[in-house]
Amino acid sequence: MLHRRPLLGLLGATLAAPALHAQSFPARPLRLIVPYPPGGVTDILGRIVATPMAERLGQQIVVENRAGAGGNIGVQAAMAAEPDGYTLLLGTAATHGVNPILYPSSGVEPGRDFVPVGSIANMANVLSVNPRRLDVPDLRALIARGKQGGLVYGSVGNGSSSHLCATIFLRMAGFEATHVPYRGSSPAVTALLAAEYDFLFDTTATSTNHVNSGAFRALGVSSIQRASALPNTPTIAEAGVPGYDVPVWNAVFVHARTPAPALARLQQAFSAGMDATTQQKLRQAFVDPLLIPTADLPRWQASEIERWKQMSRDARITLD
Repeated sequence: MLHRRPLLGLLGATLAAPALHAQSFPARPLRLIVPYPPGGVTDILGRIVATPMAERLGQQIVVENRAGAGGNIGVQAAMAAEPDGYTLLLGTAATHGVNPILYPSSGVEPGRDFVPVGSIANMANVLSVNPRRLDVPDLRALIARGKQGGLVYGSVGNGSSSHLCATIFLRMAGFEATHVPYRGSSPAVTALLAAEYDFLFDTTATSTNHVNSGAFRALGVSSIQRASALPNTPTIAEAGVPGYDVPVWNAVFVHARTPAPALARLQQAFSAGMDATTQQKLRQAFVDPLLIPTADLPRWQASEIERWKQMSRDARITLD
């Protein structure tokens, strides 16, 4: 019995360590890496959810924009960080489902290297034109004009959901157009406002105000259901391309090797922070909240990543 007491004490200390870690985490500010430029929808949503999550953690969450390479620079920065729970990543359908196809040698496999903390929003991309440049009344007229040749479309970057939505649309609609990628949503929207190209797929968050003002004309939304932000805009499937359905999601992730107690603490704070007030702020930003129960997050992540990978393969999307 005398010999067993030190072993029992050691065992007790070992079992207590996770509980102590959970109580002490986080002991300093965290950072949320947003892999896109400031002002775009990913940045907007990151800042909306960071505040209530930080309040529940009792520590500041600093938003850090690390844009470039279709989001890959930010993803790689999050992957290279110490896996201690203090570095979060705002991931998207593009960073997790498209980039593994476009950048197979990046050294990052998001489905393996990150785990979800919580889902934020499910939104549609809006297919918009600037009537000053391309005055078509509806989607069928755009398709008819496109089949004559010579149209140019913008995107928020190579490999983005904006790019993939357009690529799938062109394939299903049966015409080709020249692609001009921009470095994020803000410059792409600014260029369409200036009538520098013909059409753009971008999210409800960054398109709705311009549609409501009349600067843009919305021809369709990419989801199978109409977007709550633009209830009078038909879905692309309704408007003339049956079967088109490409909704876009955002979520917060953390390194897969994050200690379990820290992950649980992050998930609890995120879930609590997605309260009615935060959901209302998301709707005011023209996106629909996506509430996935914590226990269902791994299955949701695996399913969505594979779906977006398959769409990317089918669309034969490239960096050109």
